[in-house]
Amino acid sequence: MEKALWHGIGTLAACLTSFSFIPQIIKVAKNHSSGDLSLVTLLQLSTGVLLWMVYGIYRKDYIIIIANGFTLASLVILLLLYSKYSSKKAI
Repeated sequence: MEKALWHGIGTLAACLTSFSFIPQIIKVAKNHSSGDLSLVTLLQLSTGVLLWMVYGIYRKDYIIIIANGFTLASLVILLLLYSKYSSKKAI
């Protein structure tokens, strides 16, 4: 029972973090503006998520791999939208 509880907590955490950037993607796409986003933060977070994926692959932990894969995909979409809608401003 205890193992199932921890597995459930891990799965719920993975789902919440995996889809956490969807509202931001929708907002940027709807408003055609990425002015409220920090490029440095997006790049730093993307790098961290990629490293978590590598760690998950090493550990053969599919929850870590899949969750961070979805998160990285949403961050890549957000970075593409940032690039598309950002004005020519400094980082």
